[in-house]
Amino acid sequence: MRQGREEGWGRPYPRDAHWTDGPDGRTGSTVIRMHPRPRTVWQALSARGYLLSPWPWRAVAYLVTGAVAGAVTLVGLVAALAVGGVLAVVLVGLPLLVLTALAGIPVARMERHRLRLIDRVPAPARAVRQPPATGPWPWLSTRLVERATWRELGHALLFAVLLWPLDALAVAFALAAPLSVTATPLLMATAGGGEEAKVLKQWTVTTWPAAFGVGALGLLLLALGTYALGLAAGARAELARALVGAPREGGPEARVVELARSRVRLVDAFEAERRRIERDLHDGAQQRLVALTMALGLARLDAPPGPLADQLAKAHGEAGRALEELRELIHGIHPKVLADYGLPAAVADAADRSAVPVDVALELPGRLPRAVEAAAYFVVREALANVGRHSGAERAEISGGHRDGRLVLRIRDDGRGGADAAVGSGLTGLADRVSVLDGRLSLSSPPGGPTLLSVEIPCEWTERFA
Repeated sequence: MRQGREEGWGRPYPRDAHWTDGPDGRTGSTVIRMHPRPRTVWQALSARGYLLSPWPWRAVAYLVTGAVAGAVTLVGLVAALAVGGVLAVVLVGLPLLVLTALAGIPVARMERHRLRLIDRVPAPARAVRQPPATGPWPWLSTRLVERATWRELGHALLFAVLLWPLDALAVAFALAAPLSVTATPLLMATAGGGEEAKVLKQWTVTTWPAAFGVGALGLLLLALGTYALGLAAGARAELARALVGAPREGGPEARVVELARSRVRLVDAFEAERRRIERDLHDGAQQRLVALTMALGLARLDAPPGPLADQLAKAHGEAGRALEELRELIHGIHPKVLADYGLPAAVADAADRSAVPVDVALELPGRLPRAVEAAAYFVVREALANVGRHSGAERAEISGGHRDGRLVLRIRDDGRGGADAAVGSGLTGLADRVSVLDGRLSLSSPPGGPTLLSVEIPCEWTERFA
């Protein structure tokens, strides 16, 4: 037990494990009290032995590198804006000014690396959207509309204008000034010829007792300054993490982000399960029913007239109706036309099946995420079903497209109006499904009509057609 490894486990105890023997003094009563190593400067400040730990040096390194990096960032931004502004007259500087907007990306990457000096917890970047295609232009256009890009640019400007001078001032007042006071006896012995010494170039010390007293005061100020540097570095790191890092795991913002992601994953899993059920029914039960219908048809042709032929004809008809019902069920679960050809073709197919004539004007030159296409299709299908059952309309219209990063759908009919999404229309569940995708579903149906159902879902292209 005292050899640093427990028999049977083959793993050494941590260096900071402490042993406490029981009252009998035997090894069997030994317990381990673990003191975990601090992972952040806040934990280090509240632990004993902070002054003798590496954390003060890490805080100083973080603030000093911040002062240097901030000054370099300021010079780089000013130079880029100056050159871009001068060359913008001949349009050559416009690309440089656009690229200056992306200056926050490398600065944020550097800041996330510097955070490791003061925070052992990794600071990953915030999630950004993937470009719809490969190449510099899709990447540039995606990053320019991404919120994280402008957040990082704001951090770079704040870093270059305000934060690095504060870093330098914190080091100067909390470290350089106490060190200068502490060195008073040394200054008196060297520069003052043993007769006098200037303290911070403000006060003169002329006796050795006073010099040593000031030096002792400097040590006290240095200890207090070390704690002040830890506080300053910790606050500075929290601000940087809030601007350029992802939310801390377990924090409120992280829980909200994870909740939104889990909702999207559930929708994706639900759609995948629907497609699997549709595929299994289409390739399994439907094919068996087709084979059964064909076999009954052949048997009906070969059977002589009589009761047996009548029973075969009845069975053949029932099998045909079961096959039609199964096909409708498969189409309702997840239509194959939606999976193969996309939302416009699926909406056109739903319009053809509608009991009310429908005009379709849907412009989508590409494919959208599967969950978005599925949600939009089922909204259209439910809306057309309501038009056929309740509206008394003579005609309906479906229009929309993809505008400003959103799928927009409008379903309008010339019926009697008075529809209520909360009273048995089936749209409440669809509204919940659209809201999971951060979308919005609204219904306008005054008495006398017309009825307008609007759907907006934020999304990007997954595939563009030429």
